[in-house]
Amino acid sequence: MLLDSILSSGALPSLEQSIRFAAGRQKLIAHNIANISTPNFQQKDVAPEDFQAWLADAIADRRKRTGGMHGELHTKPTRQIRRLPDGRLELDPRTPVGGILAHDRNNRDLEQLMQDMTENLSAYRLATDLMRSQMDILRVSITQRV
Repeated sequence: MLLDSILSSGALPSLEQSIRFAAGRQKLIAHNIANISTPNFQQKDVAPEDFQAWLADAIADRRKRTGGMHGELHTKPTRQIRRLPDGRLELDPRTPVGGILAHDRNNRDLEQLMQDMTENLSAYRLATDLMRSQMDILRVSITQRV
């Protein structure tokens, strides 16, 4: 019980969801890159802005419920993002607007895919670095070292 309350306080729940989102989105981007030459393939993605709004709503709800920085994040499902009971995220990607429609009806845009992959990797690394530092603080506190 104590461990659950520690792990659901501060930034840890939002960092966890950010890591889960970035991992899921990375799979989508890799799938898009793998099928860049497949005829009739339509790329799919989940907008990071939608995830950020989804997470901001959950954080605002937690602040209203608890008055601060503790407690579990209660998220509401959207068209593209749902949190499963075990904590995993289920992403329902949509075909993004844009890209170059080639003669084989594929909306490829390799430069945009590479940019998306780089930005997504940066978000993942940032979230994992912040999570690691939070866990290091907890580890030091638990072992009572200064």
